[in-house]
Amino acid sequence: MSRDNARHFWRDLGVQLPFLAWLVVLWMLLWSQFTVLAFLTGLVVAVFVTRVFRLPTVELSGRVNVWYAGILVVQFLFAMLSGAISVTLQVFDFRRLPGTAIVAVPLRYADDLMMTHVSVVSSLIPGSLIVEADRDRRILYLHVIGVRSLDDVEKQREGVLRWERRIVRALGAPAQYRALKADERAAKGGVR
Repeated sequence: MSRDNARHFWRDLGVQLPFLAWLVVLWMLLWSQFTVLAFLTGLVVAVFVTRVFRLPTVELSGRVNVWYAGILVVQFLFAMLSGAISVTLQVFDFRRLPGTAIVAVPLRYADDLMMTHVSVVSSLIPGSLIVEADRDRRILYLHVIGVRSLDDVEKQREGVLRWERRIVRALGAPAQYRALKADERAAKGGVR
């Protein structure tokens, strides 16, 4: 192995290490076993999957704000609970059918990874589901229930954009975080 190939291998491994660790943890959770054998088989499977099903290397932002990440998790759990209650009430309201809509949400700070985060969070909250992601134009299309007016559509759109801002605060790249802060300062300056 040449010196350049070895350097590339170690750099690639360093970038992929968080992903490999996540796959090993997922493997151990899948089998509900937290043993040395489960760890080793998970590691073998993770290396096999990442080498055979080769995807482009995803570079993480390297920025995690623990405070905002904690707030994000709490808000997400609360949103899942309130979404489940809302959907349940709509299902058992026999007087009328819940309205549905396809809502296009143009994201403001999205790269591929951020778009994926926003998509997953939006789909896991009951009442909405991502039906398409337009990567080139950075637009998510959601199927939502409980929509009766254009105001409800705007509330759904603003809800997804709020999740995008929360995720950028917690996990976004430094450039995304700076853009968010600049937009927030501009919005505050425009209000006065």
